Amino acid sequence: MSDYRVVVIGAGMAGLLAGIKLKAQGVDFTLYEKADRLGGTWRENTYPGLTCDVPSHHYTYSFERNPDWTRHLPPGPEIQAYFERTCDRYGVRDHIRFNTQIERAAWEDGGWTLTLANGASDRADVVIAATGVLHHPSMPAIPGLETFEGALFHTARWDHGVGLDGRVGVVGMGSTGVQIISALAGVSGRLSHFVRNPQWIMPVKNGYFSEQERAAFRADPALLERFMDVETYNQNVENYTLGITQPDSPGAQYFRQACFDNLASIADPALKEALRPDHEPMCKRLIFSPDYYEKIQHPQARLVRAAIERIEPAGIRTADGELHELDVIALATGFRADQFMRPMEIIGAGGMDLETLWARRPVAYLAVSMPGFPNFFMLNGPNGPVGNYSLIDIAEHQWGYIAQLVARAQETGSALCATREAMEAFDAERVEAAKHTIWYTGGCQSWYLDAEGIPASWPWNYSRFVAEMKTPKWEHFGV
Repeated sequence: MSDYRVVVIGAGMAGLLAGIKLKAQGVDFTLYEKADRLGGTWRENTYPGLTCDVPSHHYTYSFERNPDWTRHLPPGPEIQAYFERTCDRYGVRDHIRFNTQIERAAWEDGGWTLTLANGASDRADVVIAATGVLHHPSMPAIPGLETFEGALFHTARWDHGVGLDGRVGVVGMGSTGVQIISALAGVSGRLSHFVRNPQWIMPVKNGYFSEQERAAFRADPALLERFMDVETYNQNVENYTLGITQPDSPGAQYFRQACFDNLASIADPALKEALRPDHEPMCKRLIFSPDYYEKIQHPQARLVRAAIERIEPAGIRTADGELHELDVIALATGFRADQFMRPMEIIGAGGMDLETLWARRPVAYLAVSMPGFPNFFMLNGPNGPVGNYSLIDIAEHQWGYIAQLVARAQETGSALCATREAMEAFDAERVEAAKHTIWYTGGCQSWYLDAEGIPASWPWNYSRFVAEMKTPKWEHFGV
């Protein structure tokens, strides 16, 4: 079947991974990207202080290490450059169709018909959705947004033409808001951090790799592998995931105590209490920061806990009546994590459409396949592992699983998808397990929760995920 064809949707980290692997296997494929560049999250986000919270050398593909990271935690621009460089090194760029959005994918006559926004169409035997999770900005429902006379934007749409030396307000205390405060404290004339719900912050060091260290890594890849110590790192990920699934585990106790001790480092008792979260550590995705507590105490920085009542032409009015006059408002208000491939229209076998399948919540068997959608597979799909660890590692395991599905479909000419029974059994087990995680029992609201308050992420430990991804249970695909 030399004319077998695969379409990949999205040229972020996972889509690029799929392209590299498909090219190595000699499979005919096209990678569609709606933007003008690859990179996904790292293309979209360019705000000051942008950093990944995964150790630099573990935020790479296992087959393409990067000896040249400058920091212990990778800066956003370096991550983007790494993906650009890797794309060219593996010859994937010629397979990417930039500025090309897919509006519709329909299973017809034993294959997928894809309708593009420019009116063209394409056909594929297999579709792999690598659209990512955090790419639809969530705009807050604050009255008066449109009345502000200064510069106002979501942090994923940062306006680099706007000066930041005046009065800057940052709304939101996820990782993005914390990183921006750390970057702008002492830069902006007055920096206000509007925080509705404080979050726990895990202390982390973010030093520099010297030129001598980088040169040594370049000269000796084995030295870099020893430095990385992948086995120990994976054990740390295991301990982290056990901390989520087993709140009394040593891992949970370690992270909890580290967060408590970090908060205790704030000398000002009033500020310390103002930054004390009302939930258990790890209930939300932990924020890793080397210096937020220090930076928020800068003389030109200010924490604002009063609720935002509305935005006015001159700034933000809080519920205590104070008007915080501002020149810039940056909305660090996160993303709509339940969108995935949407708003793309996806029609499966027998007219099954994605919106019907996901009417209650996004679901998928092992985060990879859905019943009624033959030869349609997902990287980082619904209910997959998401946390303070490398999603590149997660995507590589998922690709190993998907590659086996694609190979079986190609060899046999069959159309594979999880059976409804398999998905429903998996989802029932997942929901029950999710109710025992710290995400559910820890007393917080977060983007990990679906519309019914059920954690949407993988509710088991890392080692179970790795084991599940080794070999498909073919009976769950009707084979």
